Amino acid sequence: MDAATLRATQAPIKERYKSDPKAAMITLTARGSIENEGIACKVETGRALAVAGLHPGSGGSGLELCSGDMLLEALVACAGVTLKSVATAIEVPLRSGNVTAEGDLDFRGTLGVDKEAPVGFAEIRLRFEVDTDAPQEKLDLLLKLSERYCVVYQTIKHGPKVSVSMHRV
Repeated sequence: MDAATLRATQAPIKERYKSDPKAAMITLTARGSIENEGIACKVETGRALAVAGLHPGSGGSGLELCSGDMLLEALVACAGVTLKSVATAIEVPLRSGNVTAEGDLDFRGTLGVDKEAPVGFAEIRLRFEVDTDAPQEKLDLLLKLSERYCVVYQTIKHGPKVSVSMHRV
């Protein structure tokens, strides 16, 4: 897809959202089932079932997906798609590239070994490696806009309001 095609595709969507801001509020939903054996959760991905379980660092077999890995994978996927979209829009030709996310976890927190140890990622690093002849100022703009428009990155960075509830079924 080139910049003109991308703009043409997005133009009516953007116009609709400008004229009707409520139309831009879309709720994404993820569902999972804990009705399987072992300490695991079957997640409906829309394409197939993904079975998430404990990371080997917390006693898992390594056969199931780790939800921490899935978070980093979601970041990589969103950042990669955003990078490609922005590169297309600002006409930065990319021959190839890689997106990497690394996150540091202290498993003492999630296992309750040390009440002072944090639960969750202490640090996440997102890195882009691109093969392009674009000038540095274009790459700086590409990075700035990719960071600005990546939904998963912005969600992690700014921590949205989150609520938790439990209901008997």
